[in-house]
Amino acid sequence: MIVESIKTRLLVPPKDDLLSAIFDSIPALPEKSVLAVTSKVVSIWQGRCVSASSVVDKDELIKKEADRYLPRGFASNRLVMHTEKNGFFIPTAGIDESNADGYYILWPEHPGRLAEEIRAACMKHYGVSALGVVVTDSHSVPRRRGTVGVSLGHAGFAPLHDYRETPDLFGRILKITMLNVADSIASAAVLAMGEGTERTPLALLSGVPFVDFEHGESDKKYGSFEVPKDEDLYAPFFESAPWEEGEGGLRI
Repeated sequence: MIVESIKTRLLVPPKDDLLSAIFDSIPALPEKSVLAVTSKVVSIWQGRCVSASSVVDKDELIKKEADRYLPRGFASNRLVMHTEKNGFFIPTAGIDESNADGYYILWPEHPGRLAEEIRAACMKHYGVSALGVVVTDSHSVPRRRGTVGVSLGHAGFAPLHDYRETPDLFGRILKITMLNVADSIASAAVLAMGEGTERTPLALLSGVPFVDFEHGESDKKYGSFEVPKDEDLYAPFFESAPWEEGEGGLRI
């Protein structure tokens, strides 16, 4: 697998043209490659930016963006608010102040649809027929310092590689094993793109194993990419907390 970070011009909040930046920075896309795009520039493309000077209380902005939240006192040292948004357990509803030039950059709305828009535009511009797109973000992992990449939305490939009902090395039939392809791609891409002043909000991945460009989500039982709460192994930890309802997102 080859992962290449792509430098672009600076995309400036509150709104900028992501597609032109992609086309200007990438001369060609090979067939059966995957383009990773960091969610920050997708949000700027969508205009999901709020001037920090207009926000009196960031916690109130977080509550508006979150689907549900825990009051700040539940976080260690009160550094963040724990929230749920779009099926993710994420600090501060994904709101980001870094590399934002005086704005709060919100998570993009409907990132899966935006991944499909980017994919369709790139397929037309570059003349390719098999292309995957992943909208990435950085995510913290419990009991680990640092961040890893995660997919907020994907298009053009199946997000899971299903091993169920296949034998392991010793002939034992696997019952629950599935490989998370979308988040694995996002993690590799975020590692290449960096988190600071690199100005590489894109990554191009080729030769990626387990990517099925022909199919989407499985129709097999328990084959959906997102896990409903009643199937989630970690639900007891989350549901025992005193969540409060948020507003689910600003309309900008």
